[in-house]
Order: sequence, then C-alpha cells, then structure tokens
Amino acid sequence: MNEKTTKKTTAKKTSTHKTVAKKTATRKTVAKKTTAKKAAARKTLKTSIVAYVDVGYGNTLYIRGEGAGLSWEKGTPLKNISAAEWAFDTNKATGTLTCKFLINDQLWAEGDDLTIKAGSKSISSPQFVW
Repeated sequence: MNEKTTKKTTAKKTSTHKTVAKKTATRKTVAKKTTAKKAAARKTLKTSIVAYVDVGYGNTLYIRGEGAGLSWEKGTPLKNISAAEWAFDTNKATGTLTCKFLINDQLWAEGDDLTIKAGSKSISSPQFVW
C-alpha cells in the first residue's frame, strides 16, 4: 500500500504593514501683480543740486530744507567738486524738495528758498552777505 504522506507546512505569517508616504504641505507661490502706477512710484529719481559759489578756503557749503531726508534744523554738507562748485545728489526725493544754502551750516544764503522737482537738476549761484 502506498501511503500518501502529506506534509503540512505552516507558513509563517508576516505582518504586512504598508508604508505610507507622508505628504508634506506644499505652499503655493502666488505671483503678485504690480500695477504700472505702483512700479512708477517705486522708481528712484536722481535729483541734483549744483551751486557755483566760492565760500572761501576751509569753509563748507551746506544745504537745509525739507524732502529727501533734509532738515531745516541741521544742514547736510555738499560735495566739493572744484574751488567754486558744490553738489548734492539724492535718490530719496519724491514730489518737490525745498531747500536753502548755508556756509558752514551757519550763514544763510540771501533770497528765497529753492523749490526743485524730484528727478530734476538745479543749478544756482547763491549770494551771501559776509
């Protein structure tokens, strides 16, 4: 007699955990639209003020005013280009700039205040009474 032997094999059950990929939050970058008006407002305009005056050796020409970071209380020295040429340049001006020249931040120039439109160049010859 032929005996069939059956072997029972027990399969080892392994735990099948699914690995879940974690989703990371993604931020959507939204491009902001800039209108032409806003872009023009941000555009920096170079404003230049040039004064032709001989203030004497060892003296400095100053400017006081309002707009572009100027103050009526304390002057800003101008850059000496040559013996009788002084310059002030700024990119901070918006609208108009009102100013006046002083020697050594003490002696005021004669005449009215200067009014300069932002982005323009002013050339003047201030007069002083010593």
